[in-house]
Amino acid sequence: MENIEKNVILLLNGKDTEEPQDFCDFTLEDQNEAAISKGLAPSAPPDFVPILKQSVCYVVMAVIINEKNEILMMQEAKSSCAGQWYLPAGRVEPNESIMDAFKREVLEETGLTAEPSTLLMVESAAGSWYRFVLAGNVTGGSIKQPSQADSESLQAKWVQNLADLSLRAGDILSIVEHARSFKIQLDTQQAFHPSLLPTPRSYTKLFLRLIICARRKTNNKVHVLVSEKTAAHLPVCEIHPGRSLHAILKKFMTEMFGADLPSHRPHGVLALGHNCQPRPKITDGLCLTLLVSVRLPLEEVGLIDKYSWFQVNLEVAGNLLSRMGRFRTVPLNVVRTSESDA
Repeated sequence: MENIEKNVILLLNGKDTEEPQDFCDFTLEDQNEAAISKGLAPSAPPDFVPILKQSVCYVVMAVIINEKNEILMMQEAKSSCAGQWYLPAGRVEPNESIMDAFKREVLEETGLTAEPSTLLMVESAAGSWYRFVLAGNVTGGSIKQPSQADSESLQAKWVQNLADLSLRAGDILSIVEHARSFKIQLDTQQAFHPSLLPTPRSYTKLFLRLIICARRKTNNKVHVLVSEKTAAHLPVCEIHPGRSLHAILKKFMTEMFGADLPSHRPHGVLALGHNCQPRPKITDGLCLTLLVSVRLPLEEVGLIDKYSWFQVNLEVAGNLLSRMGRFRTVPLNVVRTSESDA
């Protein structure tokens, strides 16, 4: 159990752990077996491999705000939405990291160089489409003019009021509002989640790791749930590529707690591990770490075998509780998508 607290601290600091990838408690094969045991047809391909541009799609979106509170926008060149405006965004390419994709898309579509500063939001449609919304800062370049129009974009400009533009889609309005709130909180040093960028760690599968917290009724001490299926580790589930993350979370929680699932709340993302490696080895997977709190005292929560509660020290407990507040984790939103570039 000595590594549990160490790993929780790493994840609270936005860093991925070094736990072996075979520490998976609910694989796609396990999920199929669970379905069969209930008389249902198995739906998960047990040999699923996440491969960019084939079986998974990762999209980056850049929200860059200048000192005048203006948003960096680009005008679309694609025939389906030519002339409309959108945030710089596009698909992550094979052998490309999320951060490198951010830099490439900003440069191609706006003419500016930029560095990502933090994840603002993670969006998912089913289990195989993800959009990583990142804030960033301009480091150089010159903004693209209409005379420089190409297949990537027609032009770019700084915009104060998005209502002045014909937008490609209204989904960015709430994203921009969230980004502006984050910037205000950051500028005034108020409580928001710490800066979080992907940890460069390669994964061959799609994983969801959970930090599940509950308090003991007798002494109010904070505990985290631990799997002991192999060596003690935080619970990890393989993500079903055809299901929403909400459905995946519920099934995994049921696997651990049984059908009488205790009332709980998923708060948001604490860490993201991802690092595509050059072919031929496919490592286009990722690992999202989600913070979840159980509302009932742990004495009233039933557990399936091979799971137990581990009491964390007071400092770690305080950090966990502080991250359960509003905006203290990176939001994880389940959305619908038409598999567009952004």
